[in-house]
Amino acid sequence: MNIRAAACSASILAILASLPALAQDNDGDVIVVTGSLISGSEEDGAAPVDVITADDLARAGSPGLMELARRLPVSAGVIGDSSQFDPRSQFAQGVSSVNLRGLGPQRTLVLLNGNRMAATGGGNVPLVDLNLMPASALARIEILKDGAAATYGSDAIAGVVNLITRTDQQGFVVGGDYRYVPGSSGDWTGSASYGQQFGALRLFLSGGYQRRGELQMTDRAFAWRDFAENPQGGFSGGGNPGNFDFNGAVGGTVFEADEGCEALGGFRSLPGSSSDLCQASYLGFTNLVEPEERYQLFADLDLDLGPGMDLRVTGLYGRTQTWLHTSPSFLPTIAPSANAAFGGTGLFTIPSYAPALADYCARFGAAAGCALDGAGNPTEPALAFPVRFRPLLAGGNPLFDDERGATQLDYNNDAYQLAAEFTADLSGGIELKLGATWSQYDAFFEVGDSFVDLLQNALAGFGGESCAYASPASRAGLSQSQLAALAGTGGCTWFNPFSTGVAGNAVTGEANPNFAGNGNPLGQDASPGAGLVNDLGTIGHFYNVWGRTANTRQLVADAVLAGDSGVTLPAGEVRFAAGAQFRRDRFARVFEGGNNLDLFPCPGSVLNPVATCDPETGALGFIGAGRDFAVSREVYALFGELHLPLADRLSAQLSARFEDYGADVGSTFDPQVRLRYEATDWLVLRGGVGSTFRGPPANQTLSDTVILTFIGGAFRAVDILANPQLQPEKATTWNAGAVVDSGGLRLSADYWRYDFSGGIENEPVGGIVAAMFGAIGTANCGNPAFAGLEARFTFSGGVCGAGNVQRLATYAFNASDVTTSGVDAQASYDWRAGGVDLQVGAAGSYVINYRVDDVLVEGVLVQPSFDAVGKLNFQTTAYPLPRAKGQAWVQAQAGDHSLRLAVNHVAGYEDQRGAAVFGPNSGALAGASVTGGKRLAAHTTVDLAWLWTLDSGTRVSVALDNIFDRDPPFARLDQNYDPFTASPLGFTAKLGVSQAF
Repeated sequence: MNIRAAACSASILAILASLPALAQDNDGDVIVVTGSLISGSEEDGAAPVDVITADDLARAGSPGLMELARRLPVSAGVIGDSSQFDPRSQFAQGVSSVNLRGLGPQRTLVLLNGNRMAATGGGNVPLVDLNLMPASALARIEILKDGAAATYGSDAIAGVVNLITRTDQQGFVVGGDYRYVPGSSGDWTGSASYGQQFGALRLFLSGGYQRRGELQMTDRAFAWRDFAENPQGGFSGGGNPGNFDFNGAVGGTVFEADEGCEALGGFRSLPGSSSDLCQASYLGFTNLVEPEERYQLFADLDLDLGPGMDLRVTGLYGRTQTWLHTSPSFLPTIAPSANAAFGGTGLFTIPSYAPALADYCARFGAAAGCALDGAGNPTEPALAFPVRFRPLLAGGNPLFDDERGATQLDYNNDAYQLAAEFTADLSGGIELKLGATWSQYDAFFEVGDSFVDLLQNALAGFGGESCAYASPASRAGLSQSQLAALAGTGGCTWFNPFSTGVAGNAVTGEANPNFAGNGNPLGQDASPGAGLVNDLGTIGHFYNVWGRTANTRQLVADAVLAGDSGVTLPAGEVRFAAGAQFRRDRFARVFEGGNNLDLFPCPGSVLNPVATCDPETGALGFIGAGRDFAVSREVYALFGELHLPLADRLSAQLSARFEDYGADVGSTFDPQVRLRYEATDWLVLRGGVGSTFRGPPANQTLSDTVILTFIGGAFRAVDILANPQLQPEKATTWNAGAVVDSGGLRLSADYWRYDFSGGIENEPVGGIVAAMFGAIGTANCGNPAFAGLEARFTFSGGVCGAGNVQRLATYAFNASDVTTSGVDAQASYDWRAGGVDLQVGAAGSYVINYRVDDVLVEGVLVQPSFDAVGKLNFQTTAYPLPRAKGQAWVQAQAGDHSLRLAVNHVAGYEDQRGAAVFGPNSGALAGASVTGGKRLAAHTTVDLAWLWTLDSGTRVSVALDNIFDRDPPFARLDQNYDPFTASPLGFTAKLGVSQAF
């Protein structure tokens, strides 16, 4: 607390410095290699490039690359931490990205030593994983803040981030640090590196290890809110306790909440009404930060082959292992087939003879709405829509070794890169570069879900692997009374879907007063195994875990000639670069067991191998399934660049690139021109215009994926179908700026603009749902003008309505035009006073506009044009985009000691969804105004870092982040904050030590 109080007055001055990025120590000219194929550029060159050195990072407390990406003013909408609830980051746990200009991480080209890396294939957005880069081996990071397709080809629409490793280390360096995170076991890192020059051979080796501690959702008060405050904060109208038609004669049209809803922590909306729903929470089973372990190995060998010739070979291996914690089970979005007992009706059925139903009706009496005979026994089954319940939630899933009963799934990511570059100085000042880079990214991730037919069998008393009457053939021709006599016998078991089958709330620890016990619910004598409910064997039979593997592989070969052209202009000789590139991209996925459509194409496939269905939905209730596939594409490119000294202080950089994607996609030609004018010795003016592009990923043209997103009160499965008609996305970019470097003052400001067309996006789910159903949940059901849109949905019982959505079919498509512009600015001033080197500075980015044109799907306007700046942009084609973001700092260097105080600021932004967002299936909140979180407040945090560098080669560092322990702004999202923008950690303290030998 003393440190926090002492920092308070100093932080006020820093806040006033500017629109609050990480300081860059720019003593002298820095030679950069990003932005041009012609060597010798400077940081104030024609292209706007920021340079962050390893020393800069050390003085800032050595933030990880994910933290750095989040702090960068020019980066918005960063995938990282645990964000399993947004479609763009699902299946990407353990992965981190950089998202320049908020245009999407797939449009920022990330390089390692100028070489491409294979993108991840596990998530729904292709991106290069920063987490597997060798952080301890980095010498500097160069960030090109402008489109660069003319130089680098596809994917460089928003800019380029080039991670450059050390080449000057001599000897060993070992180090490690520990970060204290309240509520967590903390984060550990360790690293070791060795560099040496052996005559003509330079060798550099580096290894790293990181471990992140688990941070549960319940460890942060801001993330744990009740239903009335944020109904979208992790609550589902399809949970357990669930919602059933306890009088099956009604035919599954009137549903009531389980009477044990509130005793297990659920929110019950309107008891006795047609809008009565139990809203159960899944949030407590999830994490803000998943436990992670990460390993990195990097090797760099550089051999001088003789006069003017050099061979450099680098290799990288990185591995991340993450354990995703998620809901104990998911709500089924497809109904059981006729192959299951009592299946084929479009509903799940708990037959009237089921002991669990008899016990439930006896326990709750008339309030339950059961149809009873004179003896009080049920006469009608209980029915359940596929989207109104799930088998497991409040009580956890006993199949997993987690204290909360959360489903725990393994996510493993492995990255490989091998690059070789041969350079030779030719006559006439010309250099030849021949390069080849192979990279691969393997993502293995597990999915857990229920076989719907096996779940239905268990509801009817035919559960368990050894049930003698589980197959359709064994039950053929049997009457209901005969089925009742066989159920729960011959190794068959029951599953109780009601609250009476749950011992207590696994998250809060509260016991359930209505628990019927894990035996026969009515206490009748039975043979061993008969009548058991919710035992491990029953659950393990219908609920299983399977793996998926995504493999992305890339091979790049290029040849470049660069140097003096022999052509002289009045101000000097023209320099040039020209070359060719070949690139092969391959993407493959493998689906194991139950989530493979070739093995289980239909719900009935698990019981009847020859079962058919149209469409083939798979046998799993929620997570979807797919077929193994592998797709590849070859790209050929020619490119060139000229550096023209037009006058003593005026130069031009001309670039152009032609890329051919083959007959199915076509080709693109992208020119670019940049100008640099040295107005005075201390003022440089620069500007440029060019076109950029990104080719359609092969997997989006040829394969389908499944995402999970919030529709009608719960998460639903959304299919993203392949679109072979996808075309390259294109943009025209402008940049104009000035750099001032005078004495201790360094100032730069750049205006930028992107005119973007045909962006490859997924159709906006939020817009489709809003257009189809409106606020009332059924607005355009049956409207002929919306027939095409309505056909995209699969509804429970075939009844159109937001609350009945089982699945939604969407496509990747070339979206509407986007125009965005803004200003980047940074300033620093260095001086020396009393033997202390001081620096004050600020850096920030201000987005002027981000205009998205109308989006139509099936001829219906689903997303009217809007300006995404200052908006949360939930379920739109844009990422969260605060208008202003930046950092101000004060830094002092006194002898061996460095002290840095930084203030990070993100401007407030709006959730543009209306306040009245709850339709008729939201019970007590139908049509209500829930305004909390509509305005995400501005967020300011203060960091303090101290670095002590001794002559002995020892370094000691202390980093105190968010020293005032500011919570992220409240957002009306599952985790109650925006994980793309803010960190959930709060105050943290990190101690680091390293030693050079």
